[in-house]
Amino acid sequence: MEAYKLFRQLKDGSLTSLFINKTRRLPFNQWLNAEVFPTKGFALRPYWHCCSKPEAPHLSSKGRTWAKVEIEDFTEFERPTNQGGKWYLAKKIKIKNNGKRN
Repeated sequence: MEAYKLFRQLKDGSLTSLFINKTRRLPFNQWLNAEVFPTKGFALRPYWHCCSKPEAPHLSSKGRTWAKVEIEDFTEFERPTNQGGKWYLAKKIKIKNNGKRN
């Protein structure tokens, strides 16, 4: 299934996570398993958080980009509209595009 995920985009065009383990550059077109990285000040989040559309008004878009992802083994849940509406918690993602800003 296709979904969207917001990533931090570095000057060289590579993508990283927004908050947790954000020094790891994420490859395109490879399946990535969700992992747990305990981080002070953050709850444990053992899944990739993805949206049904490239919208999450509560998050800044500065230095970030939406990428289309393929997801597997996921749970769907509703968030408030100001947080993008329908979200998915996925155990696996594959980043499909090159992270160009929309």
